[in-house]
Amino acid sequence: MKQRSRCWFLFFATCLLLTIVLTAVSPVWSQTSAEPIIDMHLHAKRADELGPPPLYLCAPFLSWPVKDTHEDAQTYFARVQNKPACPSPLRSGSNDDDLMRRTLAILKTRNVTVAVTDGNLEVMEKWKQASEGRILPALPFDPESGKPSVDELRQLVKSRRVMAFAEISSQYEGIAVTDPRMEPYFALAEELDIPVGIHMGPGPPGAPYVFAPSYRMRLSSLLTLEDVLVRHPKLRVWAMHAGWPLADDTIAALYAHPQLYVDIGIIDYAFPRKQFYDFLHRLIDAGFENRIMFGSDEMVWPDAVSAAIDTIQNAPALSSGQKRDILYNNAARFLRLNK
Repeated sequence: MKQRSRCWFLFFATCLLLTIVLTAVSPVWSQTSAEPIIDMHLHAKRADELGPPPLYLCAPFLSWPVKDTHEDAQTYFARVQNKPACPSPLRSGSNDDDLMRRTLAILKTRNVTVAVTDGNLEVMEKWKQASEGRILPALPFDPESGKPSVDELRQLVKSRRVMAFAEISSQYEGIAVTDPRMEPYFALAEELDIPVGIHMGPGPPGAPYVFAPSYRMRLSSLLTLEDVLVRHPKLRVWAMHAGWPLADDTIAALYAHPQLYVDIGIIDYAFPRKQFYDFLHRLIDAGFENRIMFGSDEMVWPDAVSAAIDTIQNAPALSSGQKRDILYNNAARFLRLNK
């Protein structure tokens, strides 16, 4: 009897030891993972910038809301933001301080060591000062207004107040990347070796009818970047939203232009999960897993950062190496971060 008890003891001790060893050598994805993450697509906004809080957002949407042609556009958009059709929508920050505090707390908890963050310069710099060094400041340029000017951006870069030009949202204004008004900014970015993040993909559903009448989905094609990339071969560009849903165009552009990168902001948490994974794997299966970068596109919903991270960490068909490349390694290479 004593011999049997001793055998059981040795058996359980061996199992416990194996569990400890396997846990130590295997990657563990959790809300407090020690693995660093780079978010290439964060926004420092005021809480009421998209409308009076609270606003809600599905993560993900199960289906996209239908608009009746007789329905007022603002009423339709209110249904999208205020009464989304999903069980547990994300809740926006209640005020500016709440939005900043909650977002920065999540960056710290999830070990987002670098977040490329754009916004109003004053707001963005307030976030940077409170971020414990996590915020990499970015600023967009607007080719329609010409603001900031090329000279103003040059000075902001020299003073290190701006380290990337993003998110360039000319698509909302119907301005293609080949528009002559974009050229001076691209030339400046190439001269100063400043990364440029361009919105190329989805806006909110119904964007042309709600707030951006000139928005055109066809400008999501990464093939429209070709002339820009050839004209500026040293320009560092990443296409925000990866040109969703035009996967063929994205694959073609990545193949022809090996310096081009993409991020997967908002499509990685707000879009139907299977569709996102299908799109992501189209790019990976084509051989471009080393140029896909994580982005949350967090705007006024702080928990969007965690929702986006979880989508990658819980992806059933991604290896641990592919997850690390998307969540950190590819962006570290693109940003030229030292060890």
